[in-house]
Amino acid sequence: MAPGAGTGRLWGVGVGPGDPELVTLKTARLIREADVVAYHQGVGKRSNARRIVDDLVPADVVEEVLQYPVTTGTAEHPGGYAGAMADFYEECAQRLREHLAAGRDVVVLAEGDPMFYGSFMYLHDRLSEEFETDVVAGVPAFAAATALAATPLVRQTDVLTVLPGTLPEAELARRLADTDGAIIMKLGRTFPAVRSALEQAGRLDTALYVERASMPEQRWLPVADVDPSSVPYFSLVVVPGDGHGARYDEQSPRFGTSSPLADGEKGDDVPKRGEVVVVGLGPGPDAWLTPEASDELARVGHVVGYAPYVARVPQRVGLQRHASGNTVEIDRATHALELARSGERVAVVSGGDAGVFGMATAVLEAQEAQPHLHDVTVRVVPGVSAVQAVAARAGAPIGGDFAVMSLSDRLKPWPVVEKRLRAVADADLVLAVYNPRSRSRTTQVADMQRILLEHRDPGTVVVVGRDVGRAEESLHVTTLADLDPESIDMKCLLVVGSSHTRVSPTGAVWTARSVDR
Repeated sequence: MAPGAGTGRLWGVGVGPGDPELVTLKTARLIREADVVAYHQGVGKRSNARRIVDDLVPADVVEEVLQYPVTTGTAEHPGGYAGAMADFYEECAQRLREHLAAGRDVVVLAEGDPMFYGSFMYLHDRLSEEFETDVVAGVPAFAAATALAATPLVRQTDVLTVLPGTLPEAELARRLADTDGAIIMKLGRTFPAVRSALEQAGRLDTALYVERASMPEQRWLPVADVDPSSVPYFSLVVVPGDGHGARYDEQSPRFGTSSPLADGEKGDDVPKRGEVVVVGLGPGPDAWLTPEASDELARVGHVVGYAPYVARVPQRVGLQRHASGNTVEIDRATHALELARSGERVAVVSGGDAGVFGMATAVLEAQEAQPHLHDVTVRVVPGVSAVQAVAARAGAPIGGDFAVMSLSDRLKPWPVVEKRLRAVADADLVLAVYNPRSRSRTTQVADMQRILLEHRDPGTVVVVGRDVGRAEESLHVTTLADLDPESIDMKCLLVVGSSHTRVSPTGAVWTARSVDR
């Protein structure tokens, strides 16, 4: 049924966190004018949303009480908790659908804001394409919480992250360490794990617990002082951005808080006890992280790197994380060296092997360019490289002489890439290709194919490995002539065989060890 005349309108309205005076004027008007007022509530409980607007609901309005069948993660339903809740929301939608089809306007009450962890969203999913639907924003609970604690949450370029306390503890700790300010919702029985995650992320000392914000019984105190047995559902944790991550300071470096040594300082009296260890994390699976790399990561106080790689390092107490974008290698290398010069032990992380198109070269390059960093100790810890992973999955295509190249022309001009491709082709070497294609570089794979076909047989074996070692892994064996450049992206690594590369009867790709010409 398309929305049209003769049907009622569905409203999702936020009634705020608890104080009736925080209900917006628009929401108040809609409640007074409603034909039907609907709200969710737990078994044996009174709806908090309904309580907030007691003075606004007309005496003659039709009320639809949408009572949850379960409120925890267990249920006797064949589909478990998720199945029970899906059936419940479908039943609720059908009850409201009948009112709307009869031309009645339905106002659904939601605590806080309707689209912020609210049950109204599931009704919106089911009804908005059938009936005219509008949403009225409400004051979210975390806004009331920060007002109660009079605590600035984020400033300037600080990043705010809203997290459910139901996340796995390790994941919660990682995300807390990676953000500036944070709000943690859905406490209750999750509180002990939340407290532990805060401690692991080094955020416990500044985290604030707020209970029933804006309600008469509201209170707040440091998370460290909270009795876990006393934590109700209507509570949350505020983690201020102040004191963590980047502050607004024109003198501070690009990444994080100010280094103890600013540029230009001599630092002759600073003890030289820190170091930078550049660690290769491998292509993806934890099983491919070497014991040496794992031991090094367990000893450092700081981890610096491209954000997806930093995210792979488990959070623990005392570990500070410095994540950044993909094109600021020298900046992050310099930051790591400065931290080490001040006495810190720092790990710079790379995917695969840090010495193969990774951060090892960037760290040494940054160190060479800045004389005041020359006395910082730098060590490189090897990792499983992407070419090793793809080759192993395929068989043994790099069992003989081979070359490794990147098709990216960000650090070298394309004519240099072409010259090297011709040299590799002329030498009849197996070629492993990194960074084959990106959103802005769309022609290089086709250009490589054309150049190689000037020297190689069209039937030359080509292996295309995508996301090898991860859940989305795929491996495709084709030929140089049949390679489709449009199918290649940055998640791929290519291995182009030599004249001595072949496919075995079982499908394994391998390159002969002996060469007779």
